[in-house]
Amino acid sequence: MAQKMTKFKSVAMISSGLLIGLALIFNLIGKDYFIDPILIVATVLTGIPVVYFALQALRMKYMSIDLLVSIAIIGAIFIGEYVESSVVGFLFLFGSYLEARTLARTRQSIQSLMALAPEEATLLKDGQEVVVSVSDVALNDIVIVKAGGKVPVDGDIISGEAQLNEAMMTGESVPREKTTSDAVFSGTIVDEGYIKVQAKKVGEDTAFSQIIELVEEAQDQKSQTEKFLDRFSHYYTPGVVILSSIVYLLTRDLHLAITFLVIACPGALVIGAPVSNVSGIGNAAKNGVLLKGGDAIDRFKQATTFMFDKTGTLTKGEPAVTNQVSFIDEDWLFVVAELERHSEHHLGRAIVDYAKKTETLTDCHLDVTLVKGQGLFGFYDGVRYLIGNRRLMDEHDIALARDVHEQIETEEAQGKTAVIVAKEKKVIGYLVINDVIRAEAKDALLQLKKYGVRDLVMLTGDNEKTAQYVAKQLGITSVRAELQPKDKLEEIKQRQQRGEKVVMVGDGVNDAPALALADIGIAMGLSGTDVAIETADVVVMNDRLDKMVHAYRLAKATVRNRTQNIALALLTVFFLLLGVLNGTIHLASGMFVHEASVLIVIINGMRLIRFRLRK
Repeated sequence: MAQKMTKFKSVAMISSGLLIGLALIFNLIGKDYFIDPILIVATVLTGIPVVYFALQALRMKYMSIDLLVSIAIIGAIFIGEYVESSVVGFLFLFGSYLEARTLARTRQSIQSLMALAPEEATLLKDGQEVVVSVSDVALNDIVIVKAGGKVPVDGDIISGEAQLNEAMMTGESVPREKTTSDAVFSGTIVDEGYIKVQAKKVGEDTAFSQIIELVEEAQDQKSQTEKFLDRFSHYYTPGVVILSSIVYLLTRDLHLAITFLVIACPGALVIGAPVSNVSGIGNAAKNGVLLKGGDAIDRFKQATTFMFDKTGTLTKGEPAVTNQVSFIDEDWLFVVAELERHSEHHLGRAIVDYAKKTETLTDCHLDVTLVKGQGLFGFYDGVRYLIGNRRLMDEHDIALARDVHEQIETEEAQGKTAVIVAKEKKVIGYLVINDVIRAEAKDALLQLKKYGVRDLVMLTGDNEKTAQYVAKQLGITSVRAELQPKDKLEEIKQRQQRGEKVVMVGDGVNDAPALALADIGIAMGLSGTDVAIETADVVVMNDRLDKMVHAYRLAKATVRNRTQNIALALLTVFFLLLGVLNGTIHLASGMFVHEASVLIVIINGMRLIRFRLRK
């Protein structure tokens, strides 16, 4: 019934508008005897949906704006003001129509995302290509994607190469080259090439599906301001009814009381905050950033301190072994790689990738113990190996020769990382690993300072000299190095106790506890998608720090826009009520101004859809 009545609202609005126009024509040609019946019909048409939704709200023990308008329409008919009763009903329905249409437009970012969702997939079965529905694709199926096609699953390329447009994931339209072993994501488009993909995630488990779900949820999540306004309107509506009754008792003027009742409707006040939040979240989604709702926007705007993980955040997180230094004759790289296979750390993966160029690794499970912030130790053929930094060596009483210590310090002074390898109690060599600072990182951090961030901090498990080298390149003055995850948590707690609003920026995997503890957690990139979506308040899908700055500025703009809307709504109601009480504002004209304020608030909120970061 409610759905039918919602559709009827549009019919009633159009019909009443035409009838009011017809009544105006009869007035101009002097056929006044037709006017009242026409306006009564128009009033009844608009009154049916308004009264229906008012009664529905009362059944839920809620006094809605519809109730105020219903009372006004009935009261106007009672006192014979058919022009005002019909015009008030028409304007109210027209205002509701505009709200629905404009809010739908602010959600177009979601509709455009959903339009990119692939519906079919080409599977390779028994050497034959078979086209099936995406819902029929199972884990580990082999999917073929040709030029112009959409990738239907999250998976790894097992053969072929292609240029992929990942704009729907990252907000960047520049195609990325993908080849064997690279990861691809559902919804991305193959511009050129041909690839075979082994499905690792399908259906609702794909990153693309999670993005759509997250943004939809975020647009429905309310900010503290919205929650306050909801509570405010719950008490405001009955308050207006009481005040209108008082006005009537004092003046004995029913027309004045009804006018007071309608003009005090908080329509613009109720719609002002949601339209700002929805527009802001939609803008972020189009730019490859996921903001988790209005409350996250509030907290993000208040940020005073940004704390960054180094590897994978300020740097590309794709470290590579650039040198191998050995102090013994035997080849130990194979053993080190076999042990590092059990680690998910960036440096461990770099060592494994380096070893694969010359060694054939196995899939055997070894006895390995991971030591957070230090490295690992494990056994191979009964012999214990330790692989990590100097803290790991110190913990196990393994001394470094003076010349080795100096060599490592030289490497670290250049921003490189030395992974030391010890066999039992003897250091047998080390691997030099280098990571590249993100091209946009320095400018992004300068932008944050420009926009009011007081302190930029680097928190890293890497060694002090490497951390200081990277920090110097980026203009970061506060550095905490050689930290374990618990140390990062302690640093965040201390900052928060001093009253700072802390943003933690990490890769969404190793930094999950810190992301959860911070006032705002920002996860960079797709590598930790599952953990990022679960833990962080903001997810930057394209690994670009400048998009994080865009989101920060957008959060500020959204809160500012929301404040403007609320102020406009309150001022409009205040001045209209003054006009009602001094006799300069009447029911129909007041309702017109009221609905105009609703439209202005919506248009102001929609400006956020076109928000761009100005440098």
